[in-house]
Amino acid sequence: MRIALVVSRYNDFVTSRLEAGAREYLREAGVDDAHVVTFWVPGAFELAQAAHRIAASRQWDGVVTLGCLIRGETPHFDFIAAAAAHGITTAGQQTGVPVAFGVLTTNTAAEAMARAADGPSNKGREAAAAALEMARLFAALHTATPGARA
Repeated sequence: MRIALVVSRYNDFVTSRLEAGAREYLREAGVDDAHVVTFWVPGAFELAQAAHRIAASRQWDGVVTLGCLIRGETPHFDFIAAAAAHGITTAGQQTGVPVAFGVLTTNTAAEAMARAADGPSNKGREAAAAALEMARLFAALHTATPGARA
């Protein structure tokens, strides 16, 4: 399996921990480190654009998007969160490549850090697990006999 991690540099004190959690999970699941590549983007808004382009290249079995939005005093948070969620969903649907959503939407930096902590509750790990499971399912469906159970 080849997995692309698309990671937002914005709030990198959180997203770097999400990336580490994703890489740790993939390593434990048997994915060779050489088959996991990180693509950094400026912010959460750009995750979908990059994920779509990467998935459309057909060089990757799955894409994991990792970002962190922390609510502020303006509605900007809501616009970016909605755009990111919609765009990331669309990237997977339009390309047929699994694209996992690992974007935190929190009220505070403390909430974000709690979700990016080391261990099994790290949301980067969870997003990587979802992408890998879907990539394996898609691979099984591709090789399955019609009517067979995947």
